[in-house]
Amino acid sequence: MRRAKISIIGAGNVGATCAHWAAAKELGDIVLLDIPDRVGVAKAKALDLFCCAPIEEFDSRVIGTADYADTANSDVVVVTAGIPRKPGMSRDDLIATNVGIVRDVAQKVAHHSPSAVMIIVSNPLDAMVYTAWKASRFPTNRILGQAGCLDVARFRAFLAMDLGCSVEDIQALLLGGHGDDMVPLARFTSVHGIPISMLLPKERIDACMQRAKVGGGEIVQLMGTSAYYAPASGTIQMVEAIVKDKKRILPCAAYCEDAFGVAPGDKGGGYFVGVPCVLGAGGMEKVVEIQFDAEERKLFDESVSHVKDLVGLVRKAFPDLG
Repeated sequence: MRRAKISIIGAGNVGATCAHWAAAKELGDIVLLDIPDRVGVAKAKALDLFCCAPIEEFDSRVIGTADYADTANSDVVVVTAGIPRKPGMSRDDLIATNVGIVRDVAQKVAHHSPSAVMIIVSNPLDAMVYTAWKASRFPTNRILGQAGCLDVARFRAFLAMDLGCSVEDIQALLLGGHGDDMVPLARFTSVHGIPISMLLPKERIDACMQRAKVGGGEIVQLMGTSAYYAPASGTIQMVEAIVKDKKRILPCAAYCEDAFGVAPGDKGGGYFVGVPCVLGAGGMEKVVEIQFDAEERKLFDESVSHVKDLVGLVRKAFPDLG
C-alpha cells in the first residue's frame, strides 16, 4: 500500500509541530518546506524529527526543503506560512502581509500537487482560506481551514478543567468564524451524553465559552507569540481523517453557498465558514447542517458577517482574488 505524502508549508512552531504529530501517528511521508532563507531550519527540524523514529517507532520519512518540487504529488498540503500574532495584535491585523504569502504558496501548491487537499492554518484563517481557494483554483471540496478542531478542543479542555473530569468524555460543537465572534453551542455540548446544562451553571458554561473565544489571545499574552501545540494537533486530526478516509464529522472552515443560510456575496459565490463537515479521502465530502434556535442564529449570522468583511478586505487589497 502506498504511503500518503503530506507536505507542510512553513517550518515555524505550528508547521514543525504538525510534522511531529503526523510522524508520531505514522500518517505518511512528510515534507517540511520553508523559504530559502530558512531552509536550514526546515532541514534541521526534519532531521531532528526523523532521528526520533527509532525511539518512537515510526517509519515515516521526513525531509526539509525550500524547493516545491520536493512536495510534488502530495496527498495533503498543510499551509502554516505567514507571520504569527504578537501581543496587542488581532488575527485581522495580519491580513495584508499574510494574503500575499498565502496567495504565492497556494499557486505553487496547485502547480506541484494539483490533486491535493489543502488545509489552511494561517491567520486570519477565514480570509486565508478564501485567498488559497482563489489563488489555487482548487474545487471547494479540496480547500479547508483548520479552526473548529482547535476551538472545540479549547472549549472541551476548559469545561473539563471546570468539571474536574476527563476531556475524553466531553463532546462539543462550535461554529462560525475563527476569531472572537466564534459561536460555541452549549445546547450541543455534553459529557458522556449528559447535557452540560445539567452539570454546570449557566455562568460557568458562559465563562468557558468566552475563554474558548479568546483562548488564542490568552496564550499570545502569556508567551509573546501564537499557540502551536493545539493548532497543530487540530490540523493533524483533519489530516488523519482525510488520509485514512475516516469520514469523521469535524468542525472546519468549509465552503458554504446555501448551507446554513450563508447567502452569496455581491460578486456571487459563497464563503468559507466554520461548520460541521464530513472529512474523507475526497476532502470535505459533505456539510452537515443543524437547526439553530433564535439566539444561535443571531450569533452565527454576526460571525458570518465578520467573515464577509474580511473577504472584502482581501478583495480590496488584491483585486485579482475577487
